[in-house]
Amino acid sequence: MKIGRFFMGADGEDEYNDPPRPFIEHLIDLRDCLIHCGITWVACIIVIIPFAPTVLKWLQAPIAKLLTQERYAKLAEHMSLQTMEATGGFEVLFKIMLWGGTVLALPLLFFFVSRFVFPGLKRSERMIILFSLFFSTVLFLSGVWMAYAATLSIAIDVLMKVNQWMGLDLAFFNTMPYITLVMKTLVAFGLAFQVPLLLVVLGWFGMISSKTLIGQWRVAVVVIFAMAMVLTPPDPISQIVMAVPMMFMYVLCIWLIRLRELATGRLKKEGD
Repeated sequence: MKIGRFFMGADGEDEYNDPPRPFIEHLIDLRDCLIHCGITWVACIIVIIPFAPTVLKWLQAPIAKLLTQERYAKLAEHMSLQTMEATGGFEVLFKIMLWGGTVLALPLLFFFVSRFVFPGLKRSERMIILFSLFFSTVLFLSGVWMAYAATLSIAIDVLMKVNQWMGLDLAFFNTMPYITLVMKTLVAFGLAFQVPLLLVVLGWFGMISSKTLIGQWRVAVVVIFAMAMVLTPPDPISQIVMAVPMMFMYVLCIWLIRLRELATGRLKKEGD
């Protein structure tokens, strides 16, 4: 109940629930927020250490899935993740600690930041932020799932076929470049899937219109494929796998913004 009041406000009115205070008190609250966030982040990084080998196995799954195919039967006999340096294990551990700890800490980081920011917001503003954060999480996880379930295996398959076509033997996967490729792809898909939410929020506040998005659809297609080219592994299949869902979500954004315009009468005003 107290948590609900904290996020939504003490009452049902659309008013600020943070009375005016001296500026120094806000600085103290900001300091406490940053300290709590820092301690939480470091603690989560430490907590992830025992699970690092399990996370590494999870990251290896796209390769394992690919090597079960018959055409890679000979490669599967000796293919594995290897490191060329004695410090390779520590480097992989540090990368997993950094990324895994950050993901684990995100809910608590949000709580501390919201505890600092929410008292100075109206109820309607808090609602919009909570709505955006919820769907941002859903879209981010959807992008990560798509990258992990399909894109990574497709990208690695294409890269291996290019090696075979060029007459190059792939003896093993170097661990650090592979982990970097996997994490970059997962994060890239998660971030790319945030763009539709940004468009919907801008449309909700009237900063862009459905008419504008329809008129700029050619530009949007070019931008989407440019993003896919930069964010995905260097193969056209991965770029298409990212670009096609983003174009569908672009169309969905147009309809959602149009419904908002119809509900608020903004579309009728623009037509006049």
